[in-house]
Parts: sequence; C-alpha cells; structure tokens
Amino acid sequence: MTQSKTDPRVLRTRKLIMDSFIELSGNKEFKDITVKDITTEAMINRATFYYHFEDIYDLLEKVLSEVLLVNLNYDFYQNDELNEEAFVRIFTAITNFQKSLSNRCHRGYEDTIARIIREQLEIIFYKMLLKQNNTEEDEALKITAVILSWGIYGASVEWRRNSKKIPPEEFIKSAIPYIISGIDFGSKN
Repeated sequence: MTQSKTDPRVLRTRKLIMDSFIELSGNKEFKDITVKDITTEAMINRATFYYHFEDIYDLLEKVLSEVLLVNLNYDFYQNDELNEEAFVRIFTAITNFQKSLSNRCHRGYEDTIARIIREQLEIIFYKMLLKQNNTEEDEALKITAVILSWGIYGASVEWRRNSKKIPPEEFIKSAIPYIISGIDFGSKN
C-alpha cells in the first residue's frame, strides 16, 4: 500500500526528521551533520530518511524554508496589503531569521540561505501585489516581486553587516516611503 505525502504518519515522520536536524544543528555545524546522525537522533532508518528527502542539502533547504515561513507568519502576509507595517514586519522577520541562523549554519551555505529567503519573499510579495491590485497573473507584478525580494534581502544583509546598532525596524523605515510611492525626480521643464 502506498502512503500519500499528506498521510498523518508521513507528516509526523517528516516533522520528526526535521526536528532532529534542528536539534543537531544547535550542537554541530551543518557541514558536520551526517544522515547517520539524523537517523540516529530521529530513531529511523536510512530508507525512511531518503523517502522524505533526497539528501541532507534537500533537508536543509526544506527546514530553512519552513522556519522562514514560520518567521514570516505566512498567514498574516496572505491577508495583508503591502504597506509600511507589512514591510517592517517582513524585514524584521528576515533579520531575526538571519540572526537565528548565524550560529547554526556554516558560512559556505550563505548562497543557499539567500536563495531560500529571496524565493519565499518573492512568493509573498507577488501574492500581496496580486491581492492589492485585485488581478490575476501579471508579469509586471512578478518582476516587481523579484525586485522587492532582492531589495529587502539585500537591505537585511546590509543591516546585518553594518547597522546592528539600530533596530531593523528603524533601519528599514527610512526607505519605505520611496518603496511604496516610488522615486519621483520631478519633471524636467
């Protein structure tokens, strides 16, 4: 009998594997964690691990995506409009997520983490833009979502590198009027 990936037992096992990985990542760097460590911690066999995840990198990606979505409180962003409060909350969630990872993931995985953050932000921004503009698929809104995701991610990296002295909310607030209303250089008469 084949079990579907939404079967409660399958979901519990998947969560057990992810929780075991998170537990191990609190004590070891990602590069030192093996599939054997995870299967031992979760008390499962290797075949069960590989039923749920292609490899340890797939597990890392799924865990980071899920943790990021929890940080972003995805339900809130599905219903919210893209305003100052939403930008501040998203930016704060991203900076908190990055702080929580700083002790857990080896620097060599920054590209993976950056990609996951940008992809999740792009999805969230696109859905918010579609809702706010009351429209179906729109290529211009997809491009806007990409620009916003890269911009917010880049700002969070800049904050992490140089500006930790001020809270992330304060850091992003100065740019929000330009993000929301656009940049108007005035007419050249």
